[in-house]
Amino acid sequence: MIATRPARPVRALLLTSIAAVGVSACAGASAQNRTASTPRITQAEAQQGAQANQQILQEFGGAMTGPQASYVESVGKGIAIHSGLGNARDSFRVALLNSSVNNAFAIPGGYIYTTRQLVGLMNNEAELAGVLGHEVAHVAARHAQRRQQTAQRNSILGALGSILSGVLLGNSGLGRVLGQGIQQGSQLLTLKFSRSQELEADQLGQQYLTRAGYDPHAMATVLASLALQNRLDSQLQGRNSAQVPAWASTHPDPASRVASANQRAGRTAGMTNRDTFLTRIDGLLYGDDPKQGVIEGQQFIHPDLQLAFTAPNGFYMVNGTTAVSINGQSGQAQLTMGRYGGSLENYIYDVFRQIAGQNAQIQPSPVRRTTVNGIPAAYATARANTGNGQVDVTVFAYEFARDRAYHFQAITAAGRSGVFNPMFGSMRRITSAEASRVIPRRLDVVTVGPRDTVQSLASRMAYTNAQLERFRVLNGLKASDRVTAGQKVKLVVYAR
Repeated sequence: MIATRPARPVRALLLTSIAAVGVSACAGASAQNRTASTPRITQAEAQQGAQANQQILQEFGGAMTGPQASYVESVGKGIAIHSGLGNARDSFRVALLNSSVNNAFAIPGGYIYTTRQLVGLMNNEAELAGVLGHEVAHVAARHAQRRQQTAQRNSILGALGSILSGVLLGNSGLGRVLGQGIQQGSQLLTLKFSRSQELEADQLGQQYLTRAGYDPHAMATVLASLALQNRLDSQLQGRNSAQVPAWASTHPDPASRVASANQRAGRTAGMTNRDTFLTRIDGLLYGDDPKQGVIEGQQFIHPDLQLAFTAPNGFYMVNGTTAVSINGQSGQAQLTMGRYGGSLENYIYDVFRQIAGQNAQIQPSPVRRTTVNGIPAAYATARANTGNGQVDVTVFAYEFARDRAYHFQAITAAGRSGVFNPMFGSMRRITSAEASRVIPRRLDVVTVGPRDTVQSLASRMAYTNAQLERFRVLNGLKASDRVTAGQKVKLVVYAR
């Protein structure tokens, strides 16, 4: 979730991502020509990436260090050589991010990022090379620059509306609600372009895999695992996992994307380096890092900040490095922090000013003081007009020290803000003993014994629910697949 000081969100930077953006339907010849004569990374691009890099690292949990991070960097630089970019090994920067979200992305200048959670979902080195190659392709094809130019050309207002809502309300979905009316005019014009970029990055990434001697089918298997993980997450969180229509999403349909990758790979074979990969990621932190807070069922608990709250029934939470978001059909909220000078009233009005931006129509009510479980607190609400009607925005803040405060910012349909009242009232301090009981999870790579089965191995997973489903998705196993003695598999265990 959040650290002990507020982080600045990534601003007008267009990221390209394997999990959060789409892939391109460019013709094979076009992609081939692109790699045959790809210009090297320019000094201007390198400076642009360097300026954004530190902010991105702060926003996404920081870059991990040690043997696992070095291994990911080595694979990434190795695949970058095959992009056609001059001096690619030295030009690229590959970071393993301390984030529990499944994602990978790139920014101009050769900066490539993948989260430890996504690496933990992979099952061989070829899949890692495929994901990193996909991101290298975004850089080589200058996708971020082309997307930015297209967004500006289609609608400056639409681009600014999208950036504004993302900055103020994070990536929890709140910004999409407030910014939807502004964005719709330009969104459909730019989405097709983003999907085509993603398909092109898949295609180029597979070409890099083949040139490096990897099995190009790995692009399909990692995409399939990601789709299965997203589906499992939806089921565990009780949310609708229905696929967004292709014409209204930057994500190409997962099934067609996997099928296309398999078709392009054809009968080409190559190395996967499965055992090497599993050995190198053994012990990798998995799930929430207690330093960022952890989600257990409906409760969020942060042992370092010594706070906890409970999300309402029917809502699910997503933990980030600077905020934790709470999502449901009847509303969305986010817990984060801001700069605090000792006045809850000023703090709340500052938050509303950030939310409003240039929209003077958002006028909060007078701040009301209260106490929540012994914690000084205050709150205010405002009604805002959006393209989909009126919404209520609530800011509920808590003073944990004279120089430290946290706040929920929540949005619901007009008149429905009370849905979050139980959550606002659940905020509490935790004891040192309670904080000490929060234990992180990690990957444990084990060798299957002669008496082991999928069921017996799954029972060792450090979860109280869906152990079998989690084990299968984690290891890329279908419902009919079995394990054999001598095979290596991943478990998630407590890091005691």
